[in-house]
Amino acid sequence: MAKRLTEPGLAALKRAKPGQRYDVMDKLVPGFGVRVTDSGHRSFMLIARYPGSPNPTRRTIPKATLKEARDKAREWINWIGDGKDPADIEATLKRAEQTKKANSFAAVCEDFIREKLPSERKGEEVERDLRNNFIGPLGTLPIAEIGPEQVARIIKAKKAGGAPAQARNLLSTIKRVFAWALDQHCYFEKTVTVSPLAALRPKSIVGEKEARGRVLGDDELFALWRAAQRVGYPHGPVYELLLLTALRLNEVADASWPEFDLRRGRWTIAAERMKGRNSKAREHAVPLTAEILTVIERLPRFSSGKFLFSTTFGKKPVWITDKVKQRLDVRMLRTLKALARHRGDEPPEALEHWTNHDIRRTIRTRLSRLKISEEAREAVLAHVRPGIKGAYDVYDYFDEKREALELWAARLRDIVTPAPANVVTLHKTA
Repeated sequence: MAKRLTEPGLAALKRAKPGQRYDVMDKLVPGFGVRVTDSGHRSFMLIARYPGSPNPTRRTIPKATLKEARDKAREWINWIGDGKDPADIEATLKRAEQTKKANSFAAVCEDFIREKLPSERKGEEVERDLRNNFIGPLGTLPIAEIGPEQVARIIKAKKAGGAPAQARNLLSTIKRVFAWALDQHCYFEKTVTVSPLAALRPKSIVGEKEARGRVLGDDELFALWRAAQRVGYPHGPVYELLLLTALRLNEVADASWPEFDLRRGRWTIAAERMKGRNSKAREHAVPLTAEILTVIERLPRFSSGKFLFSTTFGKKPVWITDKVKQRLDVRMLRTLKALARHRGDEPPEALEHWTNHDIRRTIRTRLSRLKISEEAREAVLAHVRPGIKGAYDVYDYFDEKREALELWAARLRDIVTPAPANVVTLHKTA
């Protein structure tokens, strides 16, 4: 006799006798019921005359709850009434779900990371950007269902958080992923020939790109050097080398011991780690001045990894996050306030915004003041000369770079270690 199945009633069902099983049918949905075995296992079922079968047969409904199983039974009955076999429809739905999962944004990103990024200079940085900003909010969605409005919200939120440059870079990264996915011809329908993000323009989403001209003054250089020393390993020495070499952030942060020839006083950064478009990046040799060697000699040597700056015992290079920069800014402002008070000036309320790249511009400007030749200045910054000069002049200006960096190190030393009469006594936490 059928009765209305309930969750408490199911829980109260006793196991069948050894070697037997029994069925309890539902009063609400004809043919729907539950089978109980001698081990106490309960499985939902639907007894019906399925298409292609002359007699009623029983099929298991793989659902966890009574409500889900009852709803599925009703759905099967409707399909049977239309002459469709539920098994065929379920198989089609399962394939569609598997395809949806395979084409999820997270899965596409993993393919992109695995196939595209290993050979790229900024591959690890791009991977971190994808994981930290996009895979979380968009990962479970099929990539074909992600529209420009969803991406625009993420980019605008990053801009609103005070990071317009990073917002611009993130937009470029996500557009790359979509363009790559479209080129693979397996994540979108064949009718899709243009990336859904093609219409997103940095100017419209982030705003005009500001041409930066920020150069750090002597007090700021003093405060930055002091902050770098107070922050300590691994972040502090990275900034010390940025101030001594004019390299880009990741060119320093990703440094590894095999790149250094201490005997010859040479740090060679491979072309794939240098910035350059269309495979025009070149190997860059950095002369190891006495000041650079002083920083390097203080670094720990890990037996388990090759990277100079690391929080994983050298296995992976350190990642300089926004929080690291913010800690430096806090210490810099504290020092600048102390300098102002010592002079009797009004202490600054805030630190004028600066970026890591502004260090390169500062050094480039200071080299000009030191009367360093144009060729040597550009060589220090690893700028490839344009046009035919860049194609045929492969001289690396190593000696000229050494002279330029030594002159700059002497000037920086004067700034960060002023004469005793000008020394300012600062609080220990500054």
